[in-house]
Amino acid sequence: MTGTVASLGLLILRLVFGLTFAAHGSQKLFGLFGGGGIAGTGVWFESIGMKPGKRYAVLAGLGEFISGLFFAFGLLTPLAAFGIVAVMIVSIFAALRKNGYWALQGGYEYNIAIITAAVCVALTGPGAYALDRLLGLGHVFGI
Repeated sequence: MTGTVASLGLLILRLVFGLTFAAHGSQKLFGLFGGGGIAGTGVWFESIGMKPGKRYAVLAGLGEFISGLFFAFGLLTPLAAFGIVAVMIVSIFAALRKNGYWALQGGYEYNIAIITAAVCVALTGPGAYALDRLLGLGHVFGI
């Protein structure tokens, strides 16, 4: 596989996972795509014991939105990946762990897939089609 093909694969992976993750954040922050916004998400967070709910809604929403966009565009990629992993770990331990692994039963299967994608991109680098490359930031992260 050539570097160009690998970079294209990384671009597709980053765009799909990153933009989807950012969209989840926009559900929490802005109520887009059928989301509850800060108020509705805050109520849900309080229902699972995370109080004050609105504060956690803002933190989760910002974490998802910013990390997702940065990941999608390959900007500060290792930090973006870390943000994605952090949000997913909190999600697993706060809401999903008790349900087991499988998403069909409300488990954390999907979260593990997201974590895996983020870690793999952080370890391999974002590829040639990334703002990190365009801005010459690759050397900062050793990618």
